[in-house]
Amino acid sequence: MNHRHNHIFLIVFGFLLAIGANAQDSTLHFPFSDKGSYPLSISGQSSPLYLQNPSNIKSQVFYDPLTKKYVFTETMGSWNYRTPTTMTMNEFQRYELNQQVKDYWRMKASGSSLEQQLSFIPPIQVGGEAFDKLFGSNVINIIPTGSAELIFGFNLSKQDNPNISEKLRSVPSFTFDEKIIMNVAGSIGNKMTMDISYNTEATFDFENQTKLEYTGEEDEIIKKIEAGNVNLSVPGSLINGSQSLFGFKTELQFGKLTVTSVFSQQRGESSVITVEGGAQLSEFSITVDDYDVNKHYFLSDYFRENYNKAMSRLPIITSDVTVTRIEVWVTNKTTNFEQSRNIVAVNDLAEPYPMFYMRDPGQTGNYPRNELNNAYEELTTTHSSIRDIKNVTTELEGAGLVLGIDYEKVENARLLTPREYTFNDKLGYISLNTALNTDEILAVAYEYTYRGQTFRVGELSQASGISAPSSLMMKLIKPTNYTPRAYTWDLMMKNVYALGAYQVVE
Repeated sequence: MNHRHNHIFLIVFGFLLAIGANAQDSTLHFPFSDKGSYPLSISGQSSPLYLQNPSNIKSQVFYDPLTKKYVFTETMGSWNYRTPTTMTMNEFQRYELNQQVKDYWRMKASGSSLEQQLSFIPPIQVGGEAFDKLFGSNVINIIPTGSAELIFGFNLSKQDNPNISEKLRSVPSFTFDEKIIMNVAGSIGNKMTMDISYNTEATFDFENQTKLEYTGEEDEIIKKIEAGNVNLSVPGSLINGSQSLFGFKTELQFGKLTVTSVFSQQRGESSVITVEGGAQLSEFSITVDDYDVNKHYFLSDYFRENYNKAMSRLPIITSDVTVTRIEVWVTNKTTNFEQSRNIVAVNDLAEPYPMFYMRDPGQTGNYPRNELNNAYEELTTTHSSIRDIKNVTTELEGAGLVLGIDYEKVENARLLTPREYTFNDKLGYISLNTALNTDEILAVAYEYTYRGQTFRVGELSQASGISAPSSLMMKLIKPTNYTPRAYTWDLMMKNVYALGAYQVVE
């Protein structure tokens, strides 16, 4: 029992000794002075390890007219945080001078380091009085900035197609791309400056600028010389100045005479916009042969022949024809086959003056219809096997027709939606929203009324009763071999021009 009390006493005694030792040695291993340089506590502290004073501690300097001394105070609210410090007039002037000298050298040191960071090319000193007189200084300073990115790649395309030879199934190709954004700012002495900006991703050429400029002194003949991107500003409105120029520009002064000369080429265009009554007025200059190609077509030669007659009494269109239903078919270059059918399109279908077939002598009038000539009858009876698209070439070539000129066969032709074209039901023409390519065909089937009677050209997919995959008979408007010698060349309208404007009012 006594041994236990002895152990407890020793532990308590050791703990008290440790507390006493810590109480005697309260200094820090790395001490710092809480009081900064004279006269304020924060003056002279430049290390980032020293924290700034809290926002509620205010440092102030004011002049006491009674003691004729400057008083430095640090307050926390209305209480003095530290004992105020005073300076005489001479002491305060010396203090201000020392602070200004320190700030000046600190600014110079930071400016020098910033310049070294911005440019990896140090300033170049050029000796000689001639260089100094010409450029005003012996220092050449060039600061390039920007980035350059080069992309290299390798692409290997493989096709497991047994119809292609083994060597051609693998096609290797290399890809190379570059992206450069560069800006160079420099000066040669005090008179010449250089500014170059180049970007390979620039949308327009004028975004890449190159300019050298030499500026002379006030008493020199050469006032300014510019090279690269320049402009010529002319006072007054009699002669217009020029912008977006690339070349040389000089400004010389001989006494009171100033001479400005420019030798350059213009890289931009100038335009004048006239606005009157809230609308923009523009003049269009279009050549005769610059019409909209492969977009506007007559449905048959009858509508072309009667176009001027129908338009002779505008705004009233005098026409006995009203197109009630129409289907427009083109070559299918999409992956959508929902509205697609096999079609056989023939030039002579429903035409009054066929090139290959014969007109029915019992038919009067030149308005188009399937019965006007024997083309539709021959196609659906004598050559009825062309309902199978595989037999079209054999049947029609054997009858003397030429593919691409007299007829076209299209597998899975696409039916255009009404949003993809517009048509005039009185004048009998259609306007496509998108121009056709040279290898695309255009065929139509339509129904119209003429003086109370209904006629049909071609076969409408919804009314012919012919189901897929049987081919439909169509009127060919544009074949693939579409030249001025083509029979349907005159069906393309050549009196429609694109102005490149919207909401145009005459």
